[in-house]
Amino acid sequence: MEQDLEVDRVTKRYGPLTAVDSLSLSIAHGSFFSILGPSGCGKTTLLRIVAGFLAPDDGDVRIGGRSMRGVAPNRRPVNMVFQHLALFPMMTVGENVGYGLARRGVGRVEIASRVDAMLKRVGLPRAQDKRVDELSGGQRQRVAIARSLVLEPTLLLLDEPLGALDLKLREHMKIELKQLQADFGTTFVYITHDQSEALVLSDRVAVMNAGRFEQVGTPQELYYQPSTPFVAGFVGANNRVAGRAVRVDDEEVELSTADGLAVRARMRGAIAVGEPIEAFVRPEVVDLARDAGELPRAAQRFSGRVESLLFDGANSAVLVREERTHAEIRIALPQTGRFADLKVGETVAFGFDAQRAVCFRTSSHDN
Repeated sequence: MEQDLEVDRVTKRYGPLTAVDSLSLSIAHGSFFSILGPSGCGKTTLLRIVAGFLAPDDGDVRIGGRSMRGVAPNRRPVNMVFQHLALFPMMTVGENVGYGLARRGVGRVEIASRVDAMLKRVGLPRAQDKRVDELSGGQRQRVAIARSLVLEPTLLLLDEPLGALDLKLREHMKIELKQLQADFGTTFVYITHDQSEALVLSDRVAVMNAGRFEQVGTPQELYYQPSTPFVAGFVGANNRVAGRAVRVDDEEVELSTADGLAVRARMRGAIAVGEPIEAFVRPEVVDLARDAGELPRAAQRFSGRVESLLFDGANSAVLVREERTHAEIRIALPQTGRFADLKVGETVAFGFDAQRAVCFRTSSHDN
């Protein structure tokens, strides 16, 4: 498959700090690819290297199979959408969208035709003569994307473009962005620290930490098959239980915490008895019941006291404190409303199948 972007062992240093550490990456034509990571992990630095605003200290970037070494930003088949959009307030919508075409010397009639067609495609017909300050946040977002896509770039780079929007508009724009990318077929490279954006929008995601990729895969692979403790803890909500391995089977390991809580989980990587390990248990895999006999037969069973109710509609959860060790566990409530009458202080049973939790050896710098 044709690769629109290839990053080959790219490194960028700032004095003693290595912001991007020998990264390699290939992105196929027509993909929606996200780079997900916390602030300061190096993702924006990588994007600026691809755009040509920064030169790597080592390695190379190839776009459409061509090395970008020595190629200026304005000579690259790339456009970029920033969080604050950088629209020109003194220009109309049409002038903003046609700005890049005018800079390229395209004739007025063709600019008008292409701008008109592009605005229709992004759902803003007849908006050419409006001022930017007359538009809503979502409409301004679409103008910024139209201004980039009208130039027909090989890559569209998006640096946290939804970060300045309110929550409801952000949720709406996620769906619009995904649909726009599918309609145009342009390769999108999207930078975000918001895991929900990355999972909802992307064909593939790279999880970045301290200048390196921890894992690259589909959203489903990252969520259900994390390769490292960082990915397990960063992607989606998780209960983290730290302790030592007291028993190791072919696929499972039993962990015991300092307080004596015993948890079994699916093993990732080599683990030996006595090693420090950490298990990750997602809130939605934990079964909740008022009587232990109602729990699935395969579940390892615990009991505890309801500490707090976290009502959020379909995303509601409960915090339960395990009765013997007082470990706190977050449990997703079923969307059926079955536990709508649950009260703080109530004693409940809970449990989960070991195969639905995952366990890693704790890396030495985490001890």
